Amino acid sequence: MSLPAAPLDVVGADGLPLFGRYRGLAGAPGWSRLAPPFARGALRRRLHHKRWHFVSLVTDELFVGLVVIDIGWSNSAFAYAFDRTLGKVVEAFSPVGLPGLTAEVGANVAEGARFVMPGRRIVIEADGADGHRLRLRAGNFRIDAEYGGAGPRLLAVGPVVDGGAVHSTQKSPGLALRGTADAGGKRFRLDGGVASYDFSNGLLGRRTAWRWISAHTRELGINLQAGYFGDAENALWLDGELIALGSLGSRVETDGGWTIATADGLLDLRFTPEGTRRDDKQLLVASSSLTQHVGRFDGWVKAGPDGPKRTVSGLTGLAEDYRARW
Repeated sequence: MSLPAAPLDVVGADGLPLFGRYRGLAGAPGWSRLAPPFARGALRRRLHHKRWHFVSLVTDELFVGLVVIDIGWSNSAFAYAFDRTLGKVVEAFSPVGLPGLTAEVGANVAEGARFVMPGRRIVIEADGADGHRLRLRAGNFRIDAEYGGAGPRLLAVGPVVDGGAVHSTQKSPGLALRGTADAGGKRFRLDGGVASYDFSNGLLGRRTAWRWISAHTRELGINLQAGYFGDAENALWLDGELIALGSLGSRVETDGGWTIATADGLLDLRFTPEGTRRDDKQLLVASSSLTQHVGRFDGWVKAGPDGPKRTVSGLTGLAEDYRARW
């Protein structure tokens, strides 16, 4: 069943959020127009308003993960390069910025993001209707990349738990990638690889936690989340179609990896890690704990309950655990 087209604004004329999963992207969400019980005063809205723009770049040799985060009263970023041949992270940085000075995250994914401070720079800019340009500079760690192309984008809007109000997220399928990355003393060609993004904008609680799974080729992709946002963003991209998925079941640990499945019976995969990056921040009034496993997914997916199983083999992606007090 096809998802409905995305609304221009995820807040309706009555001030209520338009909860659901949609095909396409929305404009800037009108959180200031929210009606009870989702409305928040200006100060509380500023303190709880969180935005981030995450990008992954994947080739046979390299996995890059990077993000710019604006939490209203502070901001931060991180970027790392995982050399898949060596099986280790060869470049990484994770600075905390200065409020209102070092970071800017747009109101939607088309507006891009930037983090700029001495010695560290990430700039994500729109490139046409369906693409982005990415520039990263941090000493000898450098990226010049462009990515984009056709394929249905996902917009998910839903309530959040633990003191939050409402959240929206925009996800891409696997996008055509080109460019170069300098990392670990090597130059990597990105041409022929796959990029994907996660742009999120919402009013979240003081404490937020999730498990997130994301993996894409140009023909097949998965996005799964369990935690603060429930199953609101769970989706499968398959041969140009965008299919809603059910809730993510318990992660079953096995020797050297774990298995995952959705409650609707449309996905059953085994994840085998190639490596792990951890990033913990402990500040006076905030903290975060991030673990991103890079690896491969094998198993099967289905487009519907009565559809045939589609084999998944060597699908590269990440499995993330995150907790924040922000």
